[in-house]
Amino acid sequence: MAAPPALAADAGGATVFACVALAGLLGLTLVIGQVGAVVVARHRAQAAADLGALAAASVLTEGADVGCAEAGEVARRMAVRVRRCAVEQWDVVVVVAADTSFGVFGVRTVSAAARAGPVEESG
Repeated sequence: MAAPPALAADAGGATVFACVALAGLLGLTLVIGQVGAVVVARHRAQAAADLGALAAASVLTEGADVGCAEAGEVARRMAVRVRRCAVEQWDVVVVVAADTSFGVFGVRTVSAAARAGPVEESG
């Protein structure tokens, strides 16, 4: 039995729509996954900056160079690089950077900064 002429023109339209919708959802899933990877890299960089600043501040009595070397060691172990390590009196500021792949959009650099030093009392 043949399909009526009105239905024959629409044959396969739902299949094409479903394929296009599925391709769009797959593309959106990949983009969300890549954004998630960049967010994770940013958090890893912030953790490295925090730990590097604390490590540097903990050995600051031995000198600024020793403190910055300690921050560099922590950064190396966390797979980031130190962009800047500055010591001013008893405060240490560490800025780190990490490269992360953003899929087809290339490689992006994420950075983070942290400060460690004595607590300032107010009041």
